[in-house]
Amino acid sequence: MSIEKVRAYLNEMSCPKNVLEFATSSATVELAAEAAGVIPARISKTLCLMSKEGPIVIAVAGDAKIDNRKFKDTFGLKAKMLTAEETLEATGHAVGGVCPFALPQDTKAYADISMKRFETVFPAAGSSNSAVELTCDELFHFGKCVEWVDICKGWEEE
Repeated sequence: MSIEKVRAYLNEMSCPKNVLEFATSSATVELAAEAAGVIPARISKTLCLMSKEGPIVIAVAGDAKIDNRKFKDTFGLKAKMLTAEETLEATGHAVGGVCPFALPQDTKAYADISMKRFETVFPAAGSSNSAVELTCDELFHFGKCVEWVDICKGWEEE
């Protein structure tokens, strides 16, 4: 089970935070925000896309959308979301629980600056009813992110 894999991974990484398991679904930004009792923007959604080197995940703020121009400028190709099947294969997590934790070695993780305006964010933790509250630096560290990127739009207006 993916949530157990994430728990074990975070424990191995000496993460001081506990995985939260909700009685209700947290599979969408709105549902996750309701379950965690926070505004949707503080939910860190993890998008799975294709890069020239293979699949990547990018953790972004819940109110952010990919800016195709910024993505192309950063990664050198048009943004292409993976299908649910491809996402499961690339991350080991089903859609609704995708996170930057416990990823296969060949799947790189990135973090978008849209999250940096919050003290803490809530990425999923491997299942459609889980999350973990982390600072942005903790998410970057425990997600073994390659770098901070600026590939989103729609969040600056807040």
